[in-house]
Amino acid sequence: MSRIAPRLVSVWVGGDALDGFQIEAPTSHIKVYLPAPGQHAPVLPVDTPDGPAWPEGDAPRPAVRTYTPRRFDAASRTLEVQFVLHGAGPASEWAEGVGVGDRLAVAGPGGRFAMDPAVESWWIAGDQSAIPAVGTLLEALPDSAAAEVHLEVTDADDEIELAAAAPAKTTVTWHHRRTPDAWGAELADAARRAAIADGGTVWVACEAAAMRGIRRYFVTERRLPASSLVTRGYWRLGEANHPDHDYGEDDLPGR
Repeated sequence: MSRIAPRLVSVWVGGDALDGFQIEAPTSHIKVYLPAPGQHAPVLPVDTPDGPAWPEGDAPRPAVRTYTPRRFDAASRTLEVQFVLHGAGPASEWAEGVGVGDRLAVAGPGGRFAMDPAVESWWIAGDQSAIPAVGTLLEALPDSAAAEVHLEVTDADDEIELAAAAPAKTTVTWHHRRTPDAWGAELADAARRAAIADGGTVWVACEAAAMRGIRRYFVTERRLPASSLVTRGYWRLGEANHPDHDYGEDDLPGR
């Protein structure tokens, strides 16, 4: 484990089971199965003709969370997963105390995002949970593209270098959350000031309700075509394990 910022750490996962693992698109996701307290490794289901079946007994099932595979080295079969440390919670607590030899399980990657290399202008926004995904996207953009990035974090301690490895012409603006519970407020303000180029793509990933507000603004007030928006609700306030397929597309104008 290495600490990138006070509230962001990288955990490197290795093993023969990663033989053949491949990240085919930026911002993809994996399922991470975490051992329950007192376990050395997570209890996993067994594939059967009727679907996954959990072993009999009283062993607690793992906590399952969704993360972005930050990078993968096929030669050494090592996968980097970045965890936001936010206090209480199985993933945050596990990443805070992880050591060499600790075990987890990974499934994936998956995701439906396919980057169009012909897009020349990107407006990208996310909160702390989206920093790893934004990193993968910036590193994948061609040098013909330009990216304006807005990231909402707790304070200056959360700011890290992202643009250095980006081939595209990239500007990154860090926004400090005005109050601890004002999730997405800075991103919503940035959206209202955004200059979106014709033919550009808007990519937003943050708390689910905040994402929907930003998406609604771009579609209903700015009249951007829905096809130009890529939106993801990475988590929802008050919900322990938000689904990884929340694209905000159920939030239609007038609802």
